[in-house]
Amino acid sequence: MSHDNSMTLTRRRFLRRGAMAAGAAAMPWFIPASALGLGAGVAPSERIVMGGIGIGGRGSYDLSYMLTQPDVQCVAVCDALQGRRLAGKKMVDEKYGNTDCAMYGDLRQFLAERTDIDAVLIATGDRWHALASVLAMRAGKDVYCEKPACLTMAQGQAVVETALRYGRVYQTGAQRLSEPHHVFAIEMARTGRLGPIHTAYADIRWRDGLRHDWLPAEPEPPKDELDWDLWLGPCPWRPYNSGYAAGGGWYRFYDFATDVAMWGAHTVAQVLAGLDMTNVSFIEFEYEGPDATMVTRLSNGVKLVLFRVAGSVWEPCQYWHGACGERFDGPEGWAAAADDYSAPDVSSPSLLREYKKVLADYTARTQRSLDHVRDFFDCVRSRRTPVAGPEVMYRSMNICLAADICELLKRSLTFDLLKAEFVGDSQANRLRSRAMRPPYTF
Repeated sequence: MSHDNSMTLTRRRFLRRGAMAAGAAAMPWFIPASALGLGAGVAPSERIVMGGIGIGGRGSYDLSYMLTQPDVQCVAVCDALQGRRLAGKKMVDEKYGNTDCAMYGDLRQFLAERTDIDAVLIATGDRWHALASVLAMRAGKDVYCEKPACLTMAQGQAVVETALRYGRVYQTGAQRLSEPHHVFAIEMARTGRLGPIHTAYADIRWRDGLRHDWLPAEPEPPKDELDWDLWLGPCPWRPYNSGYAAGGGWYRFYDFATDVAMWGAHTVAQVLAGLDMTNVSFIEFEYEGPDATMVTRLSNGVKLVLFRVAGSVWEPCQYWHGACGERFDGPEGWAAAADDYSAPDVSSPSLLREYKKVLADYTARTQRSLDHVRDFFDCVRSRRTPVAGPEVMYRSMNICLAADICELLKRSLTFDLLKAEFVGDSQANRLRSRAMRPPYTF
């Protein structure tokens, strides 16, 4: 893809157009409308060529949706697990009615060889998100990466710096930033319709903490079925056990996952989008005990509550009645949204009268689709920053990871958002990064 909206041709596009011209000269009497980009078809030279890295549960869901985009063509899938590679290839081949989709087990080989690919989906386990994003952007790919986008603040910073240095489009998969009910609640807060927001709530679910032990060793499967060392990636080595890779069991272990950030990667970004963060320099975290709701205070006086629902993650609470909810409270009322709502929750039915207008104003102001994946591909074409770009990811993840560090140290902390460091706490600052196991490093 061209890096701007000019008519400058990349080498790949020039060669493709040259091939089309040669074909037209040889067969002048029939040119399919789809080859000209007419009707529902998109000319091959205008398609966004993509690949998928990490084709597990979430990855296969994302990929299946991306395959519905008329201007996108997937040509390769990559996963350390053979079964997932095969399933991903089957999905792509069935979509296009051929057997052309290539498979890779090692993303480093995939990125080095596939110079034809414009953009990649990254939906690996969380331990690989930041490193895979950095490697992909260095290889000239635009990136749609699932959340949580990093395990540490240092990893998040590396993603931001790489996107800037290499001029790549990066979108993290905080998809509710593009969903109508959530956009409505966010815009009700952002536009002042609720008055100055004094309290905001973000759903961080109930995690029961993270494990620090190891599962017992089991015989490793053949390398072509699962490359265990590659699967571990930058995390500390441990012996193979099927309980890690099967069914997402890894997400219960500290070396592979996060606590607050597991769900806060969704909802903290949603809350921040509705608040005026321009003058916020620091945030105070009040530790109230293991796995308790955490109250934080922004330097502009807004109280941000990282709320944990006791019991089932879908159990109704006083702030929302679904998962991944956010709520904004102001002197003129409150607005909230969560998954599977038929309409946003509001303090007064009168606030919903402007529902369509609020969304229309948002799309007119931002020129964005209310479709997170489409926003990414639109930005691949335009080279603008997506709604959940690197800075959005970095700030929201820093708040989540700071809360995780509070939980780990079991004490209240103050975090400087501008410097991305804790105030007067060297032990907490050391936890902003984790060692990455060679050769899986930036």
